[in-house]
Amino acid sequence: MNKITSAFENNKALITFVTGGDPDMETTEKLVLAMEEAGADIIEIGIPFSDPVAEGPVIQKSSARALAGGCTTDKLFAMAANLRKKTNVPLVFMTYANPIYVYKKDRFMAKCSETGIDGIIVPDVPFEEKGEFAGECKKHGISVISLIAPTSGERAEKIAKGAEGFLYCVSSLGVTGARGEIESNISELIREVRKHSAVPCAVGFGISTPKQAREMADISDGAIIGSAIVDLVAEHGRDSVGAVKSFVKELKGILR
Repeated sequence: MNKITSAFENNKALITFVTGGDPDMETTEKLVLAMEEAGADIIEIGIPFSDPVAEGPVIQKSSARALAGGCTTDKLFAMAANLRKKTNVPLVFMTYANPIYVYKKDRFMAKCSETGIDGIIVPDVPFEEKGEFAGECKKHGISVISLIAPTSGERAEKIAKGAEGFLYCVSSLGVTGARGEIESNISELIREVRKHSAVPCAVGFGISTPKQAREMADISDGAIIGSAIVDLVAEHGRDSVGAVKSFVKELKGILR
């Protein structure tokens, strides 16, 4: 079984996100290990980018901080290799097409495989253009995580049938960021997806509280939390590890 998919085997999966290099590389590495210890089943690491079109202000600002601090893709690969000496938790890079093209597609995927990255999420590449990276990903054993939204309509069946790792179900229209309420027909979307695919569905975009995480996990196979964690990093900086670990532990507790 795919390593990412296997994270959903025994319980509702908690997927957490941090921006790589925010506030610095050393803290990012500590945050990943702390989140795993607190119960995160899959961890997404954002590759900072100057134009993260799918992200709201919280993650945009974290990308800007990371880039200003000198974070590079090579430094993140080095960090991933170091993490692989300490943890087996599935690691996924959240990135955009441009950084992959700049790095060169095959070189990027080969480096993912070499350093222990299990999958990628590329929100500015629609499912219909997934083939841009599919060959290189397959060659190097990297899962391409597809996004699916309540507005996917007739495309939902194709997206579901082509899914690997897990399906990232977008709960809300617009960009990432905490929301007071999640209002969409996400449960209807998940019912439709499950007609066509056995790949797990996890819900993200807008989940900021343990209550919301529980609600989304109740109708899916897991919850994805990003901006709320990045907010804690912005607030506490290099001292954020304890706060993030406590928050992730609370999230995992309620998902159990």
